[in-house]
Amino acid sequence: MAVIAAFILNAGLNFVLGLLIAQLLGPADFGLFALATAGAIVANTVLFEWLRLSATRFYSARVRHDEPWIRQGLDRAYAVLTLGLLGAALLSAALGIVVEPGPEGHLAIAAGAALAAIGIGIFDYHAALARARFDGGLYFRLVAVKNVLSFAMMAGAAWFFPQPVWVLAAAGISQALAIAFLHRPLRDPVAPRQRVRLRETWRLFVAYGLPLIAANAIYQLLPFINRGSIAAHGGLAEAGYFALAADVTTRSIGTLGTALDLLLFQLAVRVEEHEGREAAERQVARNTGVVVALLLPCAVGFWVVLPALQALVVPEAFRGPFAAYAGLMIPGFFCLAMMNFALNPIFQIRRRTRPVIAAALVGLLVNAAGLWVLPQHLGSEGVAIAQTLGLAAATLLLALRALTGRDRLALPWWDILAAGIASLAMALCLQPLRHIEPARCLALSIPLGMLIYAALVWIFDIAGLRAHAEARFGRGVSGAAKPAGAD
Repeated sequence: MAVIAAFILNAGLNFVLGLLIAQLLGPADFGLFALATAGAIVANTVLFEWLRLSATRFYSARVRHDEPWIRQGLDRAYAVLTLGLLGAALLSAALGIVVEPGPEGHLAIAAGAALAAIGIGIFDYHAALARARFDGGLYFRLVAVKNVLSFAMMAGAAWFFPQPVWVLAAAGISQALAIAFLHRPLRDPVAPRQRVRLRETWRLFVAYGLPLIAANAIYQLLPFINRGSIAAHGGLAEAGYFALAADVTTRSIGTLGTALDLLLFQLAVRVEEHEGREAAERQVARNTGVVVALLLPCAVGFWVVLPALQALVVPEAFRGPFAAYAGLMIPGFFCLAMMNFALNPIFQIRRRTRPVIAAALVGLLVNAAGLWVLPQHLGSEGVAIAQTLGLAAATLLLALRALTGRDRLALPWWDILAAGIASLAMALCLQPLRHIEPARCLALSIPLGMLIYAALVWIFDIAGLRAHAEARFGRGVSGAAKPAGAD
């Protein structure tokens, strides 16, 4: 529960922080900030993500004591890559001072993005270690400290120095400081280094993580390319509209998915440690039903409240384009969530991750074809449609690979169908509320939608969530979590 609480805190503060920075910087500077942030995420994905994924797959409370070379290999690889990226950031900043002085020069922005990438990488790695140890209290403290520092430093930078480079630097420094504050409980017991083991460990990490980071890098390139395309045709302000819509939409759909994945995938890894590969695959199948049952109503609910959200929360300068872009991107980001939290774990638990690259490449090609054709006929909104089509194509290919053939996974199809029907029923009931006054729409839609969907889940026990709730809260048996197996 501490992990879920941490993600609620993280999602809420990040949502508010994104809107606040957009308000303080304005559309043009926020567009530049969004482009640089996308670049930082790509850099983090390429350099560090393979190590974070390896930590979630191979590190655990048992490994912490019995196989210390796993953590040693992770730490050393992170240190080398961090120092290299930090050197690149300092070089870029020094060249910027000489070649193009000023905080809005390309080299200065690149240096700020590099610092942001370092901070993201360091924080995500240590957060993954805490989750892999199932230390919910430590994870909550880590997220809480990071959010307090990030909110104060990034908002302060945007207020006192309203240029993107300072906000980027504040993002990186604040996340690194959070790790520094909690470095003691994050450490492992001291153990002698075994160089042979370290080399074997790195080879294991590369074989497992490289396909996943290649795919993730492609998915991170999509918004980078698409924002660049919009900026080239419509200017940085238009890119800012697109970026804010994409940021809010993906957080609204993906944040809960990330929280679930943090629990459910680690649970599958733990099941494999104790019961074997077949039991872990059955756990992954059950997890998929839970992910669909909880994320699909989030996507539908976000669509329902989108007009009200725009009117009440979105800065005035972004209204209009925000709802137009977000509405077109909802299906694509839902597909991305299904890949990340329902389909990818199938290949991760099998340690056969190459199909993930093929799906990502197909998505990139479909996105590129859409950029070639759609903006000519639909304007900037064609870019959002191209992104959605690319993500949908990647999801379809990965699903076919996972669910067909000799090693196909048997999914809980009844739970997935029931979640779809329940979400449709919720949408039909809430549809009339989209056209009333925004404040009333939000006040009525959220509790009513939750009540309708929860009632259907309870009646039909979709994804075993009713049984889980009864076991958890009704009888107090913590180990009877049937749908996901989580405590």
